Amino acid sequence: MKYSKRYVVFGVLLAAALFVKFNTLGASYEEIRNFRGATLEAETWNPLIASSVNDNLLSVVIDNKEYTNEDYSFYMDDKLNLMVPITILRDALNCSAHLYGERQLLVEKHSSEVAFRLYENMATVNGEEKAIVSPLTRQDNNFYVSLNDLSNYLGYSYSWNMQENQASAVDTSGNASIIPTRYDLREKYRAAQVRNQGVYGTCWAFAALGALESSLLPEEQALYSADHMTLSNGFNLTQEDGGEYTMGMAYLAAWKGPVYEADDPYGDNVTNSELTAVKHVQEMQVINGKDYEKIKEAVFKYGGVQTSIYNALRSSKSDSPYYNMENAAYCYIGTEKPNHDVVIIGWDDSYPRENFSVDLEGDGAFICQNSWGEEFGENGVFYISYYDTNIGTHNVAYTRVENTDNYDNIYQSDLCGWVGQLGYNKESIYGANVYTAGSDEELVAASFYATGKDSQYEVYVVQDFQDEKSLEQMIPVASGKLSNAGYYTVDFNRGIPVEAGERYAIVLHIITPGSVHPMAIEYAADEATQDVVLSDGESYISANGSNWVSANSVEECNLCIKAFSNNQ
Repeated sequence: MKYSKRYVVFGVLLAAALFVKFNTLGASYEEIRNFRGATLEAETWNPLIASSVNDNLLSVVIDNKEYTNEDYSFYMDDKLNLMVPITILRDALNCSAHLYGERQLLVEKHSSEVAFRLYENMATVNGEEKAIVSPLTRQDNNFYVSLNDLSNYLGYSYSWNMQENQASAVDTSGNASIIPTRYDLREKYRAAQVRNQGVYGTCWAFAALGALESSLLPEEQALYSADHMTLSNGFNLTQEDGGEYTMGMAYLAAWKGPVYEADDPYGDNVTNSELTAVKHVQEMQVINGKDYEKIKEAVFKYGGVQTSIYNALRSSKSDSPYYNMENAAYCYIGTEKPNHDVVIIGWDDSYPRENFSVDLEGDGAFICQNSWGEEFGENGVFYISYYDTNIGTHNVAYTRVENTDNYDNIYQSDLCGWVGQLGYNKESIYGANVYTAGSDEELVAASFYATGKDSQYEVYVVQDFQDEKSLEQMIPVASGKLSNAGYYTVDFNRGIPVEAGERYAIVLHIITPGSVHPMAIEYAADEATQDVVLSDGESYISANGSNWVSANSVEECNLCIKAFSNNQ
């Protein structure tokens, strides 16, 4: 059937108007009648509407945050449903979203579980089969799911604004928390393999890598080398000396690792420092002490969370007044400081207080994975009471782990990472690190540590750096606010070209509420860092962004500011 261009446009507009009025989940689009005496079926006009929508700037507003098809590959399908990439779901909908076997997408929020199966028009919603309009779809190695269907089953309201070419989804569930009262990563196939540290003080490395491995599951399974993390990390420590979570963060942030266990097996006291990272860890959030809600959210959304406890046990067979071996339940209440790292892989708000060996005020426990092999506890897992003195005081979530092709180059001078802090006895400071471009490149990102929660940052680039006066020519490239402390990589709003041999500066202005020393630095603080290399950096600091001095005039140190570039 042929139509003039004028009639086609009219038909598209009429169809769009009807779509806005009548579009609901499961609606059946049969046909539009009385169109200049003709019959135009849905299979004809729906693609016209979708094409018109997709050919223009398309935006989606989810809980007041806007996404556009300039930056994200979403589209309207021929059933007039908005299809969004599953990679945005976790952050956009503040939910847990994971792909199993490249065939099933599981989305969880509040007490709802929705499982979509590839190319099927049915979804499993809280155990019941429900019809959906548009199935989970794969295009160009990306997976897409209908925002309309998600909204319907996750308690969101969904609307479409034809004039603005914009979809909106708002959480109307009324639930204050996104998490259920009980959750166990083992049941979701998202807990890492239980390992055994043996006689060495390497729990910190096993906890870091276990949490990292968990963050990749179920989409990707990996077993990373604790040997490499503990022996090729730049710190002056042996495997008998122990360590702490900031050491693991420094090792990963520097792209020293992770490497595969098969390439550097554990326990032989031999490592290969020539191995290169098989993943690039670009973000590690440090969750505020004892903020149980935030810890649970991190487990729910990202995977296992590394945490520290005081361990009164000496082996998987030993007894302690704080440990009920029969129930694999542990609770220490006292003044001892943490001496052992484990991975939080779940929680149970109703876990009975009677299961513990000490009298407690209430129920509830975190489900934790130890590094003492499967003979300990419940196949390597035990329960730690919410009332334990130390559980949840130091927590690291591995929240941005990327393939090694994300950036071509890293520039850094802080291989030991966040050792201490520097400041002007106030909440804000400017810091600058100077680097020399190895080739013709484009600067595209920078990373740094936020030393406290709710930090605000601004990042600038200075091209053709000559001396401190060059810092007057700062080009703004990124800004924002960070809810948690931790290590962050921020991508620039535009690339900045530099030529081979050109010196340039990355400038960070950071404001950390309540801090007097907000800038993270690397320096020789103790025996573990006594061999730190400080000659590889050139750093400047300023109280106001105008008057700059060498950081070494205040403290012999390197600022923890890295740069990332792509080759031109």
